[in-house]
Amino acid sequence: MNPEFSICVYCGSRPGERPEFSEAAKAVGQWIGQHGGQLVYGGGRTGLMGTVAEATRLAGGRVVGIIPKALVDKELANPLCDELHVVDTMHERKAMMGERADAFIALPGGIGTFEELFEIWTWRQLGYHDKPTGILNTAGYYDGLLGFLAHSVREGFMGDWQMALIRTGTDATKLLTALRAEVPLHPREDRLSENL
Repeated sequence: MNPEFSICVYCGSRPGERPEFSEAAKAVGQWIGQHGGQLVYGGGRTGLMGTVAEATRLAGGRVVGIIPKALVDKELANPLCDELHVVDTMHERKAMMGERADAFIALPGGIGTFEELFEIWTWRQLGYHDKPTGILNTAGYYDGLLGFLAHSVREGFMGDWQMALIRTGTDATKLLTALRAEVPLHPREDRLSENL
């Protein structure tokens, strides 16, 4: 099967404290699979990572996992991926995830999720890619971050145009549909590999 599109999902290797987080991850995976898509993610089978991967697989989507050697045991590399790439460094992981995806979405997660989200957002700002990026704000998880980002704009360290590079939403279906619609019909060659 050749997927119609690839969506990179950044999310936690833990499930979090609220059932809504796992429900959102499942909804994201189901949407990707039901729409003939491909999941690109961190390659683990624990937490929200495992939930979104399994939901994608069961809904008929392709699953591409990318995991550094150092995390193969810690995040329990997922042997059910259609492709599982074990790389040497986090830099390789993130660059490959970026190259294999047409769009990006962040679900609830910890410091790794934040770092991946901010890096792919920065890369878009710098012109390394023109792929849409979103934040799924499940159960208000990102309220504090979004408030801080608005504060950064008010204080003059960011501009409204930078905030416009990120789409936010609370409904997985609506956000994914919007991101899919923004995927360039004729994407230019990105320069993500330059970041290795």
